[in-house]
Amino acid sequence: MIISKYDPGHLHRSFGIELGDIDLGTVESFGVGASFARVPPGRRSDPHQHDETETFVIFAGQGDIVADAKRTPITAPMVVQFEPFETHYLDNTGNTDIFFTTFYWRDTTRAVQKAPQVKERRRFGDRPVFVFSTPPTPNGGLHIGHLSGPYLGTDAFVRFQRMNGADVYHLAATDDFQSYVAECARREGRSPAQTAELYATEIREALAAMDIHPDQINHTSREPGYQEALRAFFTSLVESGKVTRQEGRALFDGDTGQYLYEPYVGGGCPGCGNETGGNICEICGEPNVCVDLVDPRPAAGTATPRAGTIVRYMLPLHEFRAALREHHSAGRAPAKVRELAHRLFSRDRLDLALTHPSDWGVRPAQDDVPGQVIWVWIELAFGFIYGIETLGRTLGQDWSASRPQDDWKIVHFLGYDNTFYHSILSPALYKLASPSWTPDVDYHVNEFYLLDGDKFSTSRRHVIWGKDILTPDNVDSIRYYLALTRPETSRTNFTIEQYEATVTATLIGKWQNWLDDLGARVSRRYGGTAPDAGIWTPEHTAFFASLQNSLGVLTASLGQDGFSLNQAARALDDLVANTLRFRDYEALTAALPEWKDESRTAIALELAAAKLLANCAAPVMPRFAAKLSAALHVGEPALWPQVVSLVPPGTKINLAGQVFFRDPGDLLPWLSGVVSQALQLPGDGVDPDATLVALGSTSMQAIALQYQILQRTGKDIAIDDLLGDRTLADLVELIGKRDQAEAAAEEVVL
Repeated sequence: MIISKYDPGHLHRSFGIELGDIDLGTVESFGVGASFARVPPGRRSDPHQHDETETFVIFAGQGDIVADAKRTPITAPMVVQFEPFETHYLDNTGNTDIFFTTFYWRDTTRAVQKAPQVKERRRFGDRPVFVFSTPPTPNGGLHIGHLSGPYLGTDAFVRFQRMNGADVYHLAATDDFQSYVAECARREGRSPAQTAELYATEIREALAAMDIHPDQINHTSREPGYQEALRAFFTSLVESGKVTRQEGRALFDGDTGQYLYEPYVGGGCPGCGNETGGNICEICGEPNVCVDLVDPRPAAGTATPRAGTIVRYMLPLHEFRAALREHHSAGRAPAKVRELAHRLFSRDRLDLALTHPSDWGVRPAQDDVPGQVIWVWIELAFGFIYGIETLGRTLGQDWSASRPQDDWKIVHFLGYDNTFYHSILSPALYKLASPSWTPDVDYHVNEFYLLDGDKFSTSRRHVIWGKDILTPDNVDSIRYYLALTRPETSRTNFTIEQYEATVTATLIGKWQNWLDDLGARVSRRYGGTAPDAGIWTPEHTAFFASLQNSLGVLTASLGQDGFSLNQAARALDDLVANTLRFRDYEALTAALPEWKDESRTAIALELAAAKLLANCAAPVMPRFAAKLSAALHVGEPALWPQVVSLVPPGTKINLAGQVFFRDPGDLLPWLSGVVSQALQLPGDGVDPDATLVALGSTSMQAIALQYQILQRTGKDIAIDDLLGDRTLADLVELIGKRDQAEAAAEEVVL
């Protein structure tokens, strides 16, 4: 017999409360680990999760248990058990100590079962989930670097969660009161309000062209009631006693005396030394306060900035280390978020100005900082919860920015350069404005997307705007390529050449050609309807199991814990590649009469793979998924599959001849280049009004060109057309007419 008694003298601080070991021998001999615990009134344990199953035996006190943001009252005596990976903490809301013992043990089978459960993980299935794409600054449109990060990520995430039954909403906004808007307005000769409205329209159009349709978009400079609500939020910060008027150092223009911050000043980052603007470093993610910049210089003029003093409202952010540590334990905070917080809170102090002199912005209700406006990054924090309130009014829900609820699940998609504002400053502000609220927030952070190896730059015209590249014919191709290459953990690079090569080799050369070939085989062998599976070989069983594995990989890649569009895009292509290997292997006996029952099983499994592709591609490539589902006659991909299933036998299959992906870009420059290279013609280009014969093409060269056109576009152009009287421009037009004819035939079939 082993006896262990509670000893208050042996308590130690752990998980935010007082714990004392229960000596029951080794975990191996007893089967569990155990501790005594004490939670004083007004205190709570730190939110955390782990792979063990854990049981609390509460023998004194009362309060609340919060598990995955669901609050449940407790009174002694009571026993509470937590499943693996449930985020939980104990909150003492009473007037006396809570005493309990905790027993915890590893049950590997149980943990493995709980980890992948989509609906149950962190209660995504039964509470409102608000997913925010970081608000763009309306001083320009959206380029593909923007679109690849927060906006595509948010859209795919929301689509997946809806397929799994979550009550999920995509909320967006434009950050109208940014100083960058005012600077853009000055540069372009408009008012800031006109500039914000102009570019907000461009932003909405770019999102729509990308098939991204938020449930709520707020435009802060035009949203009724927004400014008054923001002033009330700022007043709550002041009334907390932590945000106070203080005199502090700041930078001013050496000639004009203009207050310098954000777009008006640059210099070396005091943290990493790289070039940065005022307030945030895009490289290391650390904020600066402008006056600490190394060798600061104004954006306009040549006078050396001078340091001076000014009275502003200030926040001692360094005092929130413990609160931020707790916040990052409650939701999904990637390592880069946690590491940035560690660096910042290693400083002795970090005092931030929350008001700044400006003519553009929302002035606080307090009149003791004349000429100053509320810092726009406070608006970021407030704008999120105000967006929830605005959405609630539309839906008839009692959601209020002044009364945020623990049951809200908030998910942020953002670039790394916004990490400080989203994941460190905003939670600190929430702590002051709504101290009883425990925000449950997940952060999904992306790095910078480069263009041809260099940063996107509007001023240098080194940019590809969404409005210039996106069309209804290529939107899914672009979404796939951006998903495949978006900078999730490190900087990645976009090139038109690699994009076109991916469309040609992967989406057309692999996916589309397989689906066309599968449709042709179904038409030829089974009259255009799905066959019933016959006799199964061990290889069939193995392939069916591999499809289930693919479903598991895709589910994990798009789920809330391990979300990665890079992994999802690769998994979709792996699914097709694996099916092609299976097809080629089974082709050896496909035409042999004595193996016909096994052959129809192989075809049925290929159709199952196509159906799985349609369902699992839907969050990333919604148009392709819908068109493929229609060709298979299996219904719109509205629900995420739990298991792999066969296409019902007898279902009409219209895969043959379908064009799911059209060739990217203008074919004429490509065709001219191919002809010039093949014929070794001098000069920089080929006359588009010349024929191949006039250019000196032989029949063998025409055959090689025929093959290249087929590989790039999926169009088989006859040799007679190539060597006839058609010019290069005529040949491009002919390929386009083939597209139109196929589209018309498709409409007749459907």
